[in-house]
Amino acid sequence: MATASITHLDRDDLDVIIIGAGFAGLTAATRLSEQGRSVLVLEGRDHVGGRSYSGEVAGVTVDLGATWVAERHEAVLDLARSVGCTTTPQYHHGDNLLTMHGERVVWSGAMPLSGPVDAEDVARVLEEFSTLVETIDVDAAWDSPRARELDAISFGAWLDTLEAGVSTRALMAVVARVQWGCSPGDVSLLHALRYVRAGGGLEHMLAVEGGQQQDRIAGGSQQIATRLAERLGERVVLGAVVEAIVQDEERGTVTVRTSLGDATAPYVISTTAPAHRIDIDFQPDLPPQGQGLARTWTMGSLSKAFVAYDRPFWRKDGLSGESIIDGGTFFITFDVSPSDDGPGVLMTFCDDRLYDAFTPEDRRDRVVRQLVELYGAQAAQPVDYVDHCWGTDSFAPGGPNPSIAPFAMTSYGPALAEPHGRIHWAGSETAGAWAGTLNGAVLTGRRAADAISELLGATTGV
Repeated sequence: MATASITHLDRDDLDVIIIGAGFAGLTAATRLSEQGRSVLVLEGRDHVGGRSYSGEVAGVTVDLGATWVAERHEAVLDLARSVGCTTTPQYHHGDNLLTMHGERVVWSGAMPLSGPVDAEDVARVLEEFSTLVETIDVDAAWDSPRARELDAISFGAWLDTLEAGVSTRALMAVVARVQWGCSPGDVSLLHALRYVRAGGGLEHMLAVEGGQQQDRIAGGSQQIATRLAERLGERVVLGAVVEAIVQDEERGTVTVRTSLGDATAPYVISTTAPAHRIDIDFQPDLPPQGQGLARTWTMGSLSKAFVAYDRPFWRKDGLSGESIIDGGTFFITFDVSPSDDGPGVLMTFCDDRLYDAFTPEDRRDRVVRQLVELYGAQAAQPVDYVDHCWGTDSFAPGGPNPSIAPFAMTSYGPALAEPHGRIHWAGSETAGAWAGTLNGAVLTGRRAADAISELLGATTGV
């Protein structure tokens, strides 16, 4: 990878400029370079991977960002194999824990349906939700039957219309915070339905074995991006914050102006999240629908913390390390320990509203105190801790997915992947199937690369 200043490249030297060195951008760059195209990848951060970002706790590599792959995620699994990466199963043995209304119970399966949970009410609401999911056009949700009606209310307001019970609402709140980094009342029902349809259905999205949390990439998911970037070499430039994209139709070129200099090519692929398009000066401007997309498709926000112990002591008690909590600093946990011998590592998803504003020491104390409530006194003696607050990320804050409010899907959704002149879009948010996943990002990188390759072929007569 290159880190030096960019020299000005005219269209004779460069076919495509790709903005963003995440899974979508690196996939597109690899695909185009293998076709003999000259590409340049511009990344504003000092590392590749985008929201796939690794850290370390107690000597164990952990995923501070994107984590899981499913058996049905064929595109990213193929990509992982192509660079020599392997998967490791998400630990899922034993009982899960649920803390709700102050009651602590064990459960198994994709969702707790016993103890303080009104199983009959949960089943009723999920059946209604799943019926609606089946009506959604995953590639163009705004064209789905009843799209405007479904986009006019929030997920939370829809739960109100069903008179969902307290425990059902608590579980749906956890789903919303994990998937969209927000509360049910903050996200459009149509948007929620689209993401669930894209993820293979709610059961698949929530399940470990046979579901979306089945496997992790050994050594962290960022390793895939790092290896792709190493193969691309000097085609990837770090620290290149894009400031403007200027199209010149008379010359048939696009010039990308960055903090390191300019680059010019016939086409650009931008993989920035919709909300982050607003940070770039487009000349000519994005069309009104594209501008509305950038304003309204804001990212949700959640944080992740990892707490390490000498050993995964909870396993001796027959516990899986998975838990759901209806209130507190964190609301869900997973066991990402490398083995029974240790170290034991618990991954927690934290509510940014109760977490991000505190010092690292306070954040650690809050998480550990809550783990003690779940797993007992042994949880009070961690050997290491690491976290990442995505809502305060200095470069591109937010995640894991957009948390768009009512009306924004039908009003602005069509601009997600619609090219703006010579600028094409990629990135997980622009995917149909598997939107919001690493697999979706890879699929959009392929899609954009193939579209540009066809255009270049038509231009050059190849």
